[in-house]
Amino acid sequence: MTKYLIQGTYTADGAKGLLAGGGSTRRQIVGDLVAQLGGSMEAFYFAFGESDVFAIVDVPDAATMTAIALTVGGSGAVAIETTVLITPEEVDAASGIAVNYTPPGG
Repeated sequence: MTKYLIQGTYTADGAKGLLAGGGSTRRQIVGDLVAQLGGSMEAFYFAFGESDVFAIVDVPDAATMTAIALTVGGSGAVAIETTVLITPEEVDAASGIAVNYTPPGG
């Protein structure tokens, strides 16, 4: 499973839908969507600022996350950004991999 941070910004229509349905209903809908695809939702929060909603989800693979992003983004109700989250242990493993790299101009 891969963990992702999803940031969403509601359009005017999306905000109207959120007002009509409520925040806990939206959290349930997102959780159910992720579960139907074999994943789980770790966290779901609304926020002030550039993004209106944040969720942390575990899904089986990048194709599953891509399907979610395309479906949700294609609704026109919310624009989303997804970020792959990396555990400290994955960083530890990566730091042990030797990489031969020459920087530009080097």
